[in-house]
This record gives sequence, structure tokens and C-alpha cells, in this order.
Amino acid sequence: MMATQPSSPRRVAFDVLRQVTGEDAYANLALAKRLATAGLDTRDAGFVTELVSGTCRLMGSYDQIIEAAGGRPLSTLQPAVVDLLRLGSHQVLSMDVPDRAAVAATVDLARETVGQRVTGVVNAILRKVAARTLEQWATDLDLNGHHPRWVADAYAEVLPAEEVAEALAANNVPPVPTLVVRPGLLQRDELVALGARPTRFSPFGASFEGQPASLEPVRDGRAGVQDEGSQLVAWALARVQAPEGPWLDLCAGPGGKAALLAGLAREAGQVLVANEVAEHRAQLVEQALTAYPAGTAQVVCSDGRDPGAFSEQGPYARVMVDAPCTGLGALRRRPESRWRRSADDVAQLAGLQRELLRSALDVTMPGGVVAYVTCSPHRAETRDVVSDVLAGEPGVELLHAADHLPGELDAADGDFVQLWPHRHGTDAMFLALLRRR
Repeated sequence: MMATQPSSPRRVAFDVLRQVTGEDAYANLALAKRLATAGLDTRDAGFVTELVSGTCRLMGSYDQIIEAAGGRPLSTLQPAVVDLLRLGSHQVLSMDVPDRAAVAATVDLARETVGQRVTGVVNAILRKVAARTLEQWATDLDLNGHHPRWVADAYAEVLPAEEVAEALAANNVPPVPTLVVRPGLLQRDELVALGARPTRFSPFGASFEGQPASLEPVRDGRAGVQDEGSQLVAWALARVQAPEGPWLDLCAGPGGKAALLAGLAREAGQVLVANEVAEHRAQLVEQALTAYPAGTAQVVCSDGRDPGAFSEQGPYARVMVDAPCTGLGALRRRPESRWRRSADDVAQLAGLQRELLRSALDVTMPGGVVAYVTCSPHRAETRDVVSDVLAGEPGVELLHAADHLPGELDAADGDFVQLWPHRHGTDAMFLALLRRR
């Protein structure tokens, strides 16, 4: 599709943010789609990316600042005006944009998108926002490291007190994209030769400063984009001693871990069954596996709590349960998610997580191993789930997960593994390994 007349960068950012806040769109997906047709050069595209991602990342903090500066609740303003003020706040508080230019440009954008009648209030509030630094606002309003209070409290429950602020701050720094090879199809050295840098711990990964899609191995499916933490938990399942037999990825969408496990299973002479409950996510799994030869993996679309659709291929020697969770461990990559979740989501997900882990154990052969994984460090989604399930499974033992990852990783949390952005440079992935006796 040919690009239309180039758009104003701030107008592009406003359009994307309206999708995120008004339509619950994912910021990264909406941004990529809009940039593809915006006709912007590299510099302007980078400006839009920072403006959208940064605004989403600190949105809750900006909302408190805007209310304090305006002396009125956000509910008294049009949603579009609130988004304009959020974008303006990010520019004056967190970007290298002169205050007067940021305010003037936001007022012009307000006139273009909403109308002349709102320019006065936008100008007045943003001038008051710009009168203090972000650090001053954070001190005055107690912004919890730019996280909802319940998230900050969850981190404080599982981390030493002196690390909490550092861990929260790490979530506010967008990570460099991390690539992963498909085992048997590509060597990591080939990514390094293209300008990527090897990851610290995973032998399959490499970080890349540019656009991953600019690399041929990514375009042809021999490599993908996957955080190093996700690579490590999949690698641990492949390294632990287990009998011969098929492998299962119980909650496989969108396919990153399945693609890595498929290659590792193939090297071990085994087949992977990748199960996913949502049809559109099952299609993403199939796309992630397309570069592998036929017969490497089988994709099944079914509810992981009801093993009827995939039990015939079992019992399984190795099972990955990457359970649906709040995603509190990937906040640096999903800027808007911290403001969309609530403490109630933890309780709602807890039952599902337990059911999925029990289902996985039911289809695991004697001697087989289950990896219970979440992209969340929240105690209620991690060790509490494992402890509850183990209490009702006398035939299952908990393994020391850190034994199956490099010693220099230093991520042991008792028998569990807990990764952290501020310690390991990865998402805050949790791993437990359970063996059926």
C-alpha cells in the first residue's frame, strides 16, 4: 500500500493513543500499524514511538499530575482532551522538548483534533504541569515509581526493601529487542554477523538495536523476537533429565516458546504438540513454526484444562505451562499494561493457573517434568500456585530449577528461579520444575 501524505508526528501519536485508551488496543501493535502508513522519516518515527510508548508507560502518573495541575478530576474533561494532556505532559516532563514548544504544539494539536474551545484549558493545565520537574511531581504526589500501588506492593513482598525502587525503575526503561534462533535452522553466530550482540545467558539469543524485520533470518522465520528470560525457562525444560517421549506446550500462543521448544525437541528426536485455546493465537503459533520441516510440531486449538484434544499424543515427557498471568514481569515491554490490570485480576487468574498446572501433571508420564512459568513475580501467581498444587499431588516432587540453568545466572529463589530486569536484564520470569515420580 502506498503511503498517504506524510502526517504530523504528534498527530500520529495522538491517533495511536486514542486507539489505546478508547479501544483497548495494544500500544505496540497500533503503533506499528499506524507508522506503516504515516509516511514519516526515521527520526520522526522514533519521536512518535517514544511519545506513544513513554506516555503509555507513565500514564497513571501523568493522570495524577494533570489532576493536580488542573485542580479538577479527569472525568470532567473529554477523553480526547485527556489524551492530549497526557502527550503534552510526557513531552514537558520526560522528553528533550522545550516546554514552550511542547505546550504550543499540543495546543495546536488540540485545535486541530478537538476544536478551538479546548485550547485554553489545554494551555493552562500544561503550563502548570511544566512548572515542576517529574521528580518534583513524584515527590509531591507519591507516584510509587510510576506504578499502581498494588504493583509496587507486590514487588515489595518478594524483593529486599533496598531493591524495590531499582526494580520498579527498570520497568520504565524500554529494552533493546532480543532475537532468538530456531534451533537446527540458524546459528547465533549468523545473527552476530548481521550486527546483533550475544545475550549474556541464553545460547540462542542476541540483542539487536535496529528493526528485527530488517534481518532476513527474522523475515524467513529462522529467527524470531523473544526476551532472553523466555528463552531461559524453555531451555531449562529441555535440559532437565526426563524420559524419551513427546513434548507439550500447553499454552503455546503466541508461539515464541513453542518455536524454541520445537527445535530443541527435534534435536532430541521428539515431536512437540503446541496447544492454544484461542484460535487467532493458535494461528500465530503456526506462523512461528512455519520454517521447520513438516512433522516437527503439531498445533492444537483447545482448552488446556480439558486434555481430550491432545491426550492421545501423550503421555508427555516434558510439558511447558506458560500460564496466563497479569504480566507484571514484562511491564517494560508492554507500556500500557500496568494501568489496565488490577489486584482483582490476580485472584481471577489464580484458579485458572492451578487448573492448568494440574492438567499438565495429568498428561505427564512417570519421570516426566512440567515447567510452570509465569511472566509475573507476584507471589499469588508463582510459588503460591505451585505450593497449592503440590499439596494435592503426593506423586509429584519439586526440583531445584536453578540446577538446570547456567550457574552465573544466580537466579535461584529457593527451589524456584526468579528472573528480574534490574538483576539479569530479562523480563521477570518465574520458573518451577516439577517431576512426576
